[in-house]
Amino acid sequence: MQKLFPSLVNISPFLMAFGAAAYFTMPFEPKIPGAIFFTIAFLIIAFIKQIPLTLRGPAIIIFGFFYAVTYTGIINTPQMPRTMRDANITAEVANIDFTPDKTRMYLRVNARDIGVDRDDTAMVRLSMAAENTIPRIGDTLSLTATLFRPNPSYAPGAFDYARWTYFNNISATGFIGEYRIIDPTDEFGINSLRSFLHRRANSFLTDSLVLGYKNALPEADRQIWTAAGISHVWSISGFHITLISGWLFALFYMIFRRIPYITRRIPAKFPAFIIAWIGIGLYLLLSGCGVATIRAFAMTTLIFAAFILGRGAISMRNICIAFCMVFLINPHYVMQAGFQLSFSAVFGLIWFWGDIKPKMPKNKILKAVYAATLTSVIATVFTTPFVAAHFYSVPIYGLAGNLILLPIFSVIIMPLVIIGTAFAAIGFNLPLDIANRIYEFALSVAEKISALPGAMITMPHISNLTLMLIIIGFICLLFASSARLRYALGGTFIAIGIITFFTTPRGQVYITPDHELIGFVYDGKLEFNKSRAANHFFAFDTWKQMNGDRAGTPNHRRKCPHGVCIYRSENFNLAYIQKFVPLSKNIASLCADPDIDYIISYFNIRSAKCDKKILRGNFIIYKSGRVKYNPINRRWHNPRA
Repeated sequence: MQKLFPSLVNISPFLMAFGAAAYFTMPFEPKIPGAIFFTIAFLIIAFIKQIPLTLRGPAIIIFGFFYAVTYTGIINTPQMPRTMRDANITAEVANIDFTPDKTRMYLRVNARDIGVDRDDTAMVRLSMAAENTIPRIGDTLSLTATLFRPNPSYAPGAFDYARWTYFNNISATGFIGEYRIIDPTDEFGINSLRSFLHRRANSFLTDSLVLGYKNALPEADRQIWTAAGISHVWSISGFHITLISGWLFALFYMIFRRIPYITRRIPAKFPAFIIAWIGIGLYLLLSGCGVATIRAFAMTTLIFAAFILGRGAISMRNICIAFCMVFLINPHYVMQAGFQLSFSAVFGLIWFWGDIKPKMPKNKILKAVYAATLTSVIATVFTTPFVAAHFYSVPIYGLAGNLILLPIFSVIIMPLVIIGTAFAAIGFNLPLDIANRIYEFALSVAEKISALPGAMITMPHISNLTLMLIIIGFICLLFASSARLRYALGGTFIAIGIITFFTTPRGQVYITPDHELIGFVYDGKLEFNKSRAANHFFAFDTWKQMNGDRAGTPNHRRKCPHGVCIYRSENFNLAYIQKFVPLSKNIASLCADPDIDYIISYFNIRSAKCDKKILRGNFIIYKSGRVKYNPINRRWHNPRA
């Protein structure tokens, strides 16, 4: 192993992440008493240099696994046992998220008020119409609400909303009926400042680019930016942190250079770095501390420290340290799109400019264009597998979109929005008005790019195995000991990953855990037993994306004659019974019918004579007739409910 990867520091973040990912994707919940002691033990083993690298590497993987187990048990997010309608609760407003059509409030409630049998505080996220009067952060409310348990994934390997809410300390979601403020607050904190700036600016540009509200951008605009390949500018990350830290450093460096009292004692860059760091720290807080923002802040902190100490600033070692810092904050970040996209792009760029070092033109203008083009190409190559895996589509003209539109955001829109937000606090909105006009121009350009033929390619589901093989290929490409090994091993693993993507079978039948909604694939397209399901709103698009169809399209319903759907395929036949009367009339004949391989009922049924035919739980059925069950009994699924 040491001959292949000479530096354990460089690959240790990936080994930890593999260990954590193994835990998060297990089909069952492991019962490991004293997991924290295993975590400490394997961490110690990983740092003992006398132990061979072939043992320390696996020790880091096992540490990542047990750290994820321990962290999951420590946070112990309260979980609702059932859906609650018209519940009367008292809650404190912890945070507010603004979207174009509704307002999301994060509320602290007593866990017992939402049916959790323990003395604790729970966080719930409730929506209400945007036109309603919005309370202040810190207000105590008396309200009626409908609360839902977060749903698990709707298919194996799909996005698990229950897991995401658990690791973001959200116990329930839902919507508010009526509320009244029973104890207004007079406290002022960072969240109150965010709400104040939101109200004074009254601009989705401020909400998105300064305050970090991820859903403030109108949905129609978001689709255009995504198709143009620059949707990343709406998620505060390294792009934004780099711009702001660069502006602050340049401004204060020029100021301090003109103060002899300082320059005679220390270089002007030192206080400029410190003030720039304080500035981006405030920006981190204002933006809501998203994963990508934390990563960018950690990386910038290391770069500033390296400059001050006279060390190499931008290096693989620094980004690996930043990776480990973010991982230790919350190991579940490794499963989230923002973490994977931001780190994959940075690793790729540091490798390309640090190791490959392409020859550059001598002409300054050509050099700038060439550098921008190569940067966009490399970032696109390293992020595309994760974009496809999480969003089921790939923008084809992303390179053109980045080259044309990013300079407009970098040089004009971002400075105007930052300055405009500050001036909006005192009632002067001219900079934001100008930013809005330039935004409309940029949007029109993005719309032309998104309208080009084949602007978005819809992708079917990418399995965890495929993604893991591609990641191993990237690791080999970045860190293998020689150029020959890098290209040989990296290319081999990536090629195997691509082969597994094309050879992985797709589901033919999809079912929700409660058997309310079922999807059948006919001639490659999904059809459903109903066109709407309030409890499973996201199941329609999830299954379409798993099948390689476009999300957001109409849901095609296949009517079940007399309440019984018969699905016939080359390798199996299935009967779905959706109501009680058809069940009682047909169950005996379906059990006796040798042509029916599987029976699925909306009701939980038992039959000694044909129990092998009856399928229960959450699963998909492949073309071959193989049934694959979706694990919904993990800790974050509240299996005791």
